[in-house]
Amino acid sequence: MTKESNQEKPTSKKSDWEKLATNLLKAELTRRGLNYEDLKIALEKIGIEKNAHNLAKTINLGKFSFAFFLQCAEAVELDKLQIK
Repeated sequence: MTKESNQEKPTSKKSDWEKLATNLLKAELTRRGLNYEDLKIALEKIGIEKNAHNLAKTINLGKFSFAFFLQCAEAVELDKLQIK
């Protein structure tokens, strides 16, 4: 069985929404002068255990849940977010 040439192939490229989520989270970390180890420690303070390597991978891939974003926001004491 062959695939038709006009079918879209699966892609691992980030969607525009994933890029925006990644950029927003990274920008907030940068504004606060935090790295992934700092985020790991901040998350531990609110009861969430992740290692710095996995945090970096998760954030850089941009494939994370809104719950994860909120956990990070809480951990770094983000109270306002400008999307545009």
